[in-house]
Amino acid sequence: MMDVISSIQGVVWGPIMLVLLFGTHVFLTLRTRVIQRYVFKGIKLSVTPDKEAEGDVSGFGALATALAATIGTGNIVGVATAIASGGPGAVFWVWLTGCFGIASKYGEAVLAIKYRVKGKDGGMIGGPMYALERGLKQKWLGILFALFAGFACFGIGNGTQGNSITNMVENTFGISPVISGAVITVLTGLVILGGVKSIAKVCEKLVPFMAGFYIIGCIIILFLNGSYVLPALKLIVTSAFTPQAAGGGFIGSTVMMAIRFGIARGLFTNESGLGSAPIVDAAAVTRNPVRQGLIAMTGVFWDTVIVCALTGLVLVSSIMKDPAGMTGLTGGDLSSAAFNNIPVIGPIVLTVGLITFAWSTILGWSYYGERCWVYLCGQKAIMPFRIAWTIVVFIGSVVSLDLIWGIADILNALMAFPNLVALLGLSGVIAAETKKYLFNNNMDAWSDDEIPVVDK
Repeated sequence: MMDVISSIQGVVWGPIMLVLLFGTHVFLTLRTRVIQRYVFKGIKLSVTPDKEAEGDVSGFGALATALAATIGTGNIVGVATAIASGGPGAVFWVWLTGCFGIASKYGEAVLAIKYRVKGKDGGMIGGPMYALERGLKQKWLGILFALFAGFACFGIGNGTQGNSITNMVENTFGISPVISGAVITVLTGLVILGGVKSIAKVCEKLVPFMAGFYIIGCIIILFLNGSYVLPALKLIVTSAFTPQAAGGGFIGSTVMMAIRFGIARGLFTNESGLGSAPIVDAAAVTRNPVRQGLIAMTGVFWDTVIVCALTGLVLVSSIMKDPAGMTGLTGGDLSSAAFNNIPVIGPIVLTVGLITFAWSTILGWSYYGERCWVYLCGQKAIMPFRIAWTIVVFIGSVVSLDLIWGIADILNALMAFPNLVALLGLSGVIAAETKKYLFNNNMDAWSDDEIPVVDK
């Protein structure tokens, strides 16, 4: 069965998916006239409250929740895997994919705000399912997206993350997975019972801490690797366009290997085009779609352009510094070896980074999954979902269910297809909204889009 699942994974995450996702990123970059130019404007807006507008959480709260779900073990272990498989040049393609992915993340958030609805409890609800239903008039595709995401969340955003946490805690501190699993289960339950406002409140504090803590650790390693940093940067760029011979701690790799593994890891880590982040963007307090679009797209900047790039530079410079000690290592072992450069506290820095990254992913994805089940079943699904989510956190923490997680990974890829239909089919709407508010200098204007109330 695992062989079958692996084969399907190879297809859904294969060349067709990579071309569709990356192609959409490039297309929307052109359609929005290179929206990436406004990333620093988005950063400024993210810390500028829009208090008079409607919504459940602040723009920064929505961004923090989306970042919590996006910044995960893939930013550390995933980049290491890309380097081990595609050579140092893969880091360049991870970074480039993030740069183009900013446009798709922007488009997703614009559509999420434009087509959001209001639940009977007064809360804002939105995401690809509503863009497909209200924008493209294709409700069946919205149902498909909600089904794929509603089941995928339990694997990609829950069980695998809990398993990563307990394994890391056991390896570093010798604490039983049952104990650490019970702790994160209780903490998760306490947070998600409060809904999106509680999740956003925790993420607003957790995300800056976890990202800052990890970035400081990376900077310390780069300082210790001082004389190797510029050569590592040069190697990353040159290896992205020329074949890399085996040696110096690196495997031999072709340009196509660097592109393949770099783009695949870049797409996976920032989730642009998968349709997850706009579910929480829809809950943001904002006066028009473009404001939240600009805020949302900064998530890819922080996640891939900054965090993944730093991770890649740390790993490549560390391999160049100690090729004998790091030859043959992959994934988590490669990351651990790099952080061992920091005397005494290196493993602790990595462990804390992985724990906070993984737990924040559990919190962010809990909201994604909940909104999908509300779309499918209504408000009555909320409490059963939260209970099931909390239980799966513990199960995933103590049991490795490779089959279930493999299926969830497939469903995670399938989410992208209906979402890409929405992005491409409504690209004209994205372009028109961008022109109306951004290019015509109407960023403070109020949207006149109707927000219908639904019986959910």
